[in-house]
Amino acid sequence: MSVVAPARPLRVLIADDHGPTRGDIRRILDGDPRFDVIAEAADAASAVHLAQARRPDIALLDVRMPGGGLDALWEIGACLPDTRVVMLTVSEEEDDLFAALRAGARGYLLKDMDPRRLPEALHDVWSGAVAYPRPLVARMVEEFRDTTPRRRQPLARNGFGARLTSREWQVLDLLARKRTTAEIAEQLVLTPSAVRAHIASVVKKLEVRDRDEAIALFVARPDN
Repeated sequence: MSVVAPARPLRVLIADDHGPTRGDIRRILDGDPRFDVIAEAADAASAVHLAQARRPDIALLDVRMPGGGLDALWEIGACLPDTRVVMLTVSEEEDDLFAALRAGARGYLLKDMDPRRLPEALHDVWSGAVAYPRPLVARMVEEFRDTTPRRRQPLARNGFGARLTSREWQVLDLLARKRTTAEIAEQLVLTPSAVRAHIASVVKKLEVRDRDEAIALFVARPDN
């Protein structure tokens, strides 16, 4: 069956910390006239920054990339409601799936899917459909049938009850790696005052006394 191109190619952002995976996805989409890969990112903060700068039609995000794909999903959805966000992952864990649903993902695709199906899945999402693998649909149905208080509670993000942005998460991760404020600023291309502002925001959100307590909580988080 021939592929019919839309009036203009759909602009796609690919975010995955594994370079070969990004390359494979780009090659698949570059071979389809319906798509134009406009940017690639290797972490959540870069994905959010590029999405805001390039305003893609579709953002394809890895769940487990540095900074958290689910955090990038939340931030992109908040500032770019017209961008369809699809998660691409190896994770079949219910927590990841349901967190993606609650954050507004229009699709949740597994990396072991037939790569030839990816363009159709993304085009369907842009056309208004959703894309979820059949093995996970039954879990989704059971999740949203269950109205007990346990099921109705929102899942904690990043192992915390507080909602950190991907940049705050990145700064906290570097603090935990013993980086100084100046080193973090240089690595993230920020001013030292911006780094300190992110640290202050993290301390406030986590309801701790200082950065040392924030780092201790980060290191001890359940998903570490």
